[in-house]
Amino acid sequence: MQLVITSFGRALLSQLHYRMLLLTVLPFLLSLLVWGVVLWLGLQPMIDWLHGYFVDNNLFQSAASVLGWFGLGAVKTVLVPLIAMWLLLPLMVVTALIFVGVIAMPAVVNHVSSRHYPQLALLRGGSLAGSLSMSLGSFLIFAGLWIITLPLNAVPLLAFVVQPVLWGWLTYRVMAYDALSEHASAGERRELMGAHRWPLLAIGIAAGAMGAAPTLLWLGGALSVILFPLLAGVSIWLYVLVFVFSGLWFQHYTLEALARLRQVQPAGHVRIVAGR
Repeated sequence: MQLVITSFGRALLSQLHYRMLLLTVLPFLLSLLVWGVVLWLGLQPMIDWLHGYFVDNNLFQSAASVLGWFGLGAVKTVLVPLIAMWLLLPLMVVTALIFVGVIAMPAVVNHVSSRHYPQLALLRGGSLAGSLSMSLGSFLIFAGLWIITLPLNAVPLLAFVVQPVLWGWLTYRVMAYDALSEHASAGERRELMGAHRWPLLAIGIAAGAMGAAPTLLWLGGALSVILFPLLAGVSIWLYVLVFVFSGLWFQHYTLEALARLRQVQPAGHVRIVAGR
């Protein structure tokens, strides 16, 4: 736990560096451009399809009963646009995550390693294909869980519990792999991700709690529908900022853990734990 706290402090100092702050700009602008076009062309057709689906299956009455039970009957009037936004939100987030992974993470790795761990050898046990495979597989699982737990977003307290856990798991899976791909061998990566599974997951959940904050902007009922373009832009930038900070946190933690591992076992001679 001491390493978790220490790496958090180091990540915070690194995030305040002007290069790391500027690093959030390009992924944000690219995400904003992509989703500006998508929303311009596809938001209204999606809302129309959802409205027709609700009408054809008589879901408005059922939704009104459920919302009324929670004291949220007024939400019925903007239910379809809210569902459309909640369905689009994880896609917006994964777009930002991909752009951060492709554009920002190499700079994060270089920034942390060159300043704090120049002695660590580069064994390159990861690959771009492995990173994409890990990201895609993790996101598909995440998306399924997101859809299953979508009704819980109607209750802010439950949303604030469920969201950090989901984002934490996704962040842990993606960031830990990327953070180790350049410096660790395949065996070292398996060793570290097995031995440090719970601290890494704790970092992911903490990052997920920070990532849940932008989600709360979407829980404002009619107001969030009216301010949708503004909220979408603010949310994307906040997610990019959280992802860059999370990358720094994972990078500091994993490289320190790797440096300690190599003090015990020489690089390239790390045992591979079966089943990990």
